[in-house]
Amino acid sequence: MDVTLKRLSGFKFEAKNPQGKTAVLDGSINIGGTDDGIRPMEMVLMGLAGCSAFDVLIILEKARQKVADLNISVKGERANVVPAVFTKIHLHWEATGEVLPEKLQRAVALSMEKYCSAAAMLSKTAEITFSSAVK
Repeated sequence: MDVTLKRLSGFKFEAKNPQGKTAVLDGSINIGGTDDGIRPMEMVLMGLAGCSAFDVLIILEKARQKVADLNISVKGERANVVPAVFTKIHLHWEATGEVLPEKLQRAVALSMEKYCSAAAMLSKTAEITFSSAVK
């Protein structure tokens, strides 16, 4: 897996994958950024949610659950020292459609505890918790 990061200006960068898809990263105004992009540590949380979301959708599909929509909110707490690693992360899943709550909870648990590579890495420094609900 290869990605590139190109400086656009100040603390604003364009990240690009081999397929040419891009994301803009930027720093806060107080460090010289323009606040026009995602912070790198926010992207880490987004990556965790995305990694697990793929797992959960695959698991629910195999369980014959009909997911109309899936939303994940993530809250991360960081250490007050450098490096400011994540120390606590909580993910909350909300699904709509023909989904049994116990199937959603099982899919989330399997992803977070077994399949998600991002969760496996982040769990080395952070306590990861999760909850779920069917709306």
